[in-house]
Amino acid sequence: MSFRKVVRQSKFRHVFGQPVKNDQCYEDIRVSRVTWDSTFCAVNPKFLAVIVEASGGGAFLVLPLSKTGRIDKAYPTVCGHTGPVLDIDWCPHNDEVIASGSEDCTVMVWQIPENGLTSPLTEPVVVLEGHTKRVGIIAWHPTARNVLLSAGCDNVVLIWNVGTAEELYRLDSLHPDLIYNVSWNHNGSLFCSACKDKSVRIIDPRRGTLVAEREKAHEGARPMRAIFLADGKVFTTGFSRMSERQLALWDPENLEEPMALQELDSSNGALLPFYDPDTSVVYVCGKGDSSIRYFEITEEPPYIHFLNTFTSKEPQRGMGSMPKRGLEVSKCEIARFYKLHERKCEPIVMTVPRKDDLYPDTAGPEAALEAEEWVSGRDADPILISLREAYVPSKQRDLKISRRNVLSDSRPAMAPGSSHLGAPASTTTAADATPSGSLARAGEAGKLEEVMQELRALRALVKEQGDRICRLEEQLGRMENGDA
Repeated sequence: MSFRKVVRQSKFRHVFGQPVKNDQCYEDIRVSRVTWDSTFCAVNPKFLAVIVEASGGGAFLVLPLSKTGRIDKAYPTVCGHTGPVLDIDWCPHNDEVIASGSEDCTVMVWQIPENGLTSPLTEPVVVLEGHTKRVGIIAWHPTARNVLLSAGCDNVVLIWNVGTAEELYRLDSLHPDLIYNVSWNHNGSLFCSACKDKSVRIIDPRRGTLVAEREKAHEGARPMRAIFLADGKVFTTGFSRMSERQLALWDPENLEEPMALQELDSSNGALLPFYDPDTSVVYVCGKGDSSIRYFEITEEPPYIHFLNTFTSKEPQRGMGSMPKRGLEVSKCEIARFYKLHERKCEPIVMTVPRKDDLYPDTAGPEAALEAEEWVSGRDADPILISLREAYVPSKQRDLKISRRNVLSDSRPAMAPGSSHLGAPASTTTAADATPSGSLARAGEAGKLEEVMQELRALRALVKEQGDRICRLEEQLGRMENGDA
């Protein structure tokens, strides 16, 4: 077996990692110290986002990729949350849209100006409220526009239509304990999750059903991770009963036994897996480690093949991974990671010393489906683009605002002015263009007037109570001074 490992053919046996020079790092960033096993970092071909320490709430930095060097302490942040930010994720279909989840129980979606921030961004495009405890997981749908998944410490998974600010699906009975992570499959028809009860679950979100479940996928008590691979297999990281870190590969058709199981070492940090579907390489980064291990997943036993380890001196607090379309093809770059230190972010470039067959067509930024199509039951694979001539970003769609007809929907009314990210203006409900739409608008105006009247009455009451408090305080003061 050892002889076979030596001669096994692979394009990626000679992948090597290299940190960039100091002047290409992002210096003086105060990375968040919150105790949550998040990556704390998200990156796309235009921007780098890092969750940072913030007083009196939660914030994250958004930097244009070119803004390297020392970052001024006064550099503007995205700072609309009232509690620490726990997770962030860039929209795969719009490089200027990012979602964040926070300890304040909300999910917020932000539109970043084309050239980056010039002042603090405090107003999200849309606020999604539905969780009762902190929101620690955010994951955009890979192929349907405006579909966003969030998972909270209330053990609830919510699927949102960001364009209309409505809750599409609430999955509140499938996880009896804290959810560690969630991963969509290749076309977004299913997702898998790792849970504190040591189970890995495969879930159909539109039916709200459990497709498959493996109890005690890893027997250790420390956090696990589960991700879908392109062929539908599930890759997990976790701990053994003896607290040794493990990797495993599972076939969803038969979860009785793992296809492959490897033990790595006995460190404490949770293992964060990053998967490249184009090369079938999984990069495994341990929180608090100073190394990145990478493995190739193949069709034949032993399925998980160790390739190499990138090692540096400093431990990593978090890690971001660049989408394939943001890499430098001319330099044979097959992956780029953004490693968070305590006070800086350091890009690490993974290259292969060859040029042939490295860049099959990869997922592009165009959505294959609209949210409504996905809800109706349609599935579609990602729309692929070629990287042979290097990817050139297209102009991002402008933000569209869709005023929802509150009377045509049985769901609780959303705030008027809910936004529609990147969708065509034609998605406005048909009722708006008909007489019934006029009635709806009249009804909406009537509701607004009721709310305004109630607000005026409350203001008057507050003023009256304030005056009364002032009179009582004066009376108390006179009594204490012996004047009364």
